[in-house]
Amino acid sequence: MEITEVRVSPVEEEKLKAYVSITLDNCFVIRDIKVINGNNGLFISMPSKKRKDGTFKDVAHPLNNDTRKMIEERVLREYNDVLKNRDTRV
Repeated sequence: MEITEVRVSPVEEEKLKAYVSITLDNCFVIRDIKVINGNNGLFISMPSKKRKDGTFKDVAHPLNNDTRKMIEERVLREYNDVLKNRDTRV
């Protein structure tokens, strides 16, 4: 599996830093991945849906740690690149 496209939409909120969409193998899109600024730095949160009991359940998520790490590393790299490019244009 290969991430063939990453689209980052930065936001100006305290914890939420960006919404991200990724395309896998040029044929499957996952939207609404969030870049979150947590207590230990940036991490990603997969798209989720609020349940009737108030809890959240992931709509799409990796099935193993290696895949999660691969997605997180790529998304955060692209997020940082977008921020660098935005800062150099100002």
